[in-house]
Amino acid sequence: MSVDVRAAGAVLWRRAGAAFEVGLVHRPRYDDWSLPKGKVDPGETVAATAVREIAEETGFRAVLGRYVAQTTYDVPSRDNGRLLKKRVDYFSGEAESGAFEPNAEVDELRWLDARAAEQLLTHPADVRVLREFCALPPAQTTVLLVRHAKAGKREDWTGDDDLRPLSEAGQRQAAALRDLLPLFGPDRVFSAPRLRCVQTVGAIADALRTEVQHEPLLSEEGYWPDPALGIHRLLDIVAAGGTPLISSQGGVIPDLVSALADRDGVDLPAARDGVVPSKKGSVWVLSFQSRTDDPAGPVLVGADYYPSPLPAPAPAAS
Repeated sequence: MSVDVRAAGAVLWRRAGAAFEVGLVHRPRYDDWSLPKGKVDPGETVAATAVREIAEETGFRAVLGRYVAQTTYDVPSRDNGRLLKKRVDYFSGEAESGAFEPNAEVDELRWLDARAAEQLLTHPADVRVLREFCALPPAQTTVLLVRHAKAGKREDWTGDDDLRPLSEAGQRQAAALRDLLPLFGPDRVFSAPRLRCVQTVGAIADALRTEVQHEPLLSEEGYWPDPALGIHRLLDIVAAGGTPLISSQGGVIPDLVSALADRDGVDLPAARDGVVPSKKGSVWVLSFQSRTDDPAGPVLVGADYYPSPLPAPAPAAS
C-alpha cells in the first residue's frame, strides 16, 4: 500500500505505584484528545520521530520499549485538498524525565489510568492502539540483540577471522546504531568476542562509560556445541534487569530468537517461510516479562525486528 505521509508516536506511560498511567495530549487545533505523535522528518527513523515528537508535545524524555501498533487513515492535502494516505507507527514509551508546558501544538497533558484514558480518547484508532499496549504489562525487560555491522567477506580477509574489522559500510551502520539504540535506553553492553561485534557497539559502551563484556556462548563457535547453554546465558542477562545490548552473529541470532519464540508462544511476523531474519546491522528488540515462580526464567512476550539501523520502515511487531 502506498503511503503519502509517515508519522510516529507512542503510548507514553509512567509508573504510578504498582500500576501505571498513560499521558494523553489535547490539541486545540483539532479540539481532540490523542496519543502524542508527529510526522517523520527526512532521514529520520520512526523510533527517533516518536521520541522527538513526545519531547516536543509533552516535554518528557521517553525511553522506547516494544513496538505497539500501526494505524493508517486518510488526511486532506494542505495544497489541493486531495486525500493522502497517512501511516502512524506507535511504540511503548516510558516517561523518564521532564515536565509539561503548553506549546503551539498541545495546550494540556493529562495522566490517566488506562480505563479513563480510553474513555477520553477522541479517535477509535487511538483506542485500538491503547488496547494493544494494555494487552501486555508495560514494565518489561528490553533486550537489544544486534547482528554485527558489515565487515567485508570472510574469504577476502587473510588474517585471524576473530580480528576482521568493520568495513566502511559497517562503520556507517555502526554510526547509525549509535543514534538508534540509545532511544531504547541500553545500560549494559555485551558482545561475542569478535572484533567486528565489539566495534558495532563499542561507541555506545563508551557513551555509557562502561565496558563491553565478552560473551563466548553468544558467538557462533560458543553457541552451537550446546545452544541450550547460550539461551540460558541470555536469560541470565535478562534476569539481571536493566536494558542489555548484545552484539552477536548471524549464525546465532535466528536460532536464538526462534527457540525463545517457540518456547514462549510468540509470533514472529518478520519471519518468512520459517526463516528468522538477521541482516548485518539489524536489531531484534526482545521484550521479556519476569516471572519469579517460573523455573524457565524470564518469558519472551514480544519480538520486533529492525532490518537496518538506517532510516527504514517500522519493525514487524509481534
